Amino acid sequence: MRWENQTFLTEFILLGFGTLPELQILLFLLFLVIYIATMAGNILIMALVVTNQHLHTPMYFFLGNLSCLETCYTSTILPRMLASLLTGDRTISVSGCITQLYFFGSLAATECLLLSVISYDRYLAIVKPLYYAARMSSRSSLQLAGGSWVGGFLANSITTLSISQLTFCGPNAIDHFFCDLIPLVKLSCSDPQLIEILTFMLCLIFSLVPFLLTVTSYISIIATILRIPSTMGRQKAFSTCSSHLIVVSIYYGTLIITYMFPTDNILGDFKKVLSVVYTVLTPLVNPLIYTLRNKEVKRALRKACRKCILGQL
Repeated sequence: MRWENQTFLTEFILLGFGTLPELQILLFLLFLVIYIATMAGNILIMALVVTNQHLHTPMYFFLGNLSCLETCYTSTILPRMLASLLTGDRTISVSGCITQLYFFGSLAATECLLLSVISYDRYLAIVKPLYYAARMSSRSSLQLAGGSWVGGFLANSITTLSISQLTFCGPNAIDHFFCDLIPLVKLSCSDPQLIEILTFMLCLIFSLVPFLLTVTSYISIIATILRIPSTMGRQKAFSTCSSHLIVVSIYYGTLIITYMFPTDNILGDFKKVLSVVYTVLTPLVNPLIYTLRNKEVKRALRKACRKCILGQL
């Protein structure tokens, strides 16, 4: 379709990790193993939280939600990437690209909100333990988790609706392995000022505010832990939140470097690697971090393994 001598695009090309054919199969096998391990690890945590009575607490309810989110998060990007590496077909339709961006952005916003909810849960448990039962009831936990999901998806609906109004009539090559916001907007021949302002405001609300709440919670938590007189008491208190602190540091650290610093040719490749960290590796390592550093989860896992072995005998 032509209008004013411009051809409107119907598909994009995801440049991914380059065109070196000798790396394609290696990358396919690597990401396939990562995808299988990510799905298995997060589904295992969800199953443990649902089936084990000792894990029916707000903290593990939120952890189960986070694992559910990670399975969706990685499934938004990796299957498409695996198909591209295997077949060599790097094209994606405009509607498919915007759909991928919608689910990726929605799940990223939801994760920011969920991480702040988990930090609030740890804040109440350690800093305000007398208020914990009243403020973190089953109903409150359900509302906080549900609000995180609904808020993340509603917020990104606004951004996606605005992006769908853009026209694309220039180059169609996206220098990324998935449809991310900044590379996509750069290809538009419409004025991106409105979408940039809107995206900035939504990022402030759904990324920066949860990040600041998380940081504030952990400052209070660490200050409270340091006031505990016994070494064993400090270690016990810190062990309940250290896993979440590691996850928050990895996730927000890579997000901040990726989106807050200007991009040039050198930084562009480095940011692509960082994007792999928060889109592919973070969903993989989250179950490992929570399993290896959490006694309750390890105990539940051992119990499930014993049941499984006894059931086969």
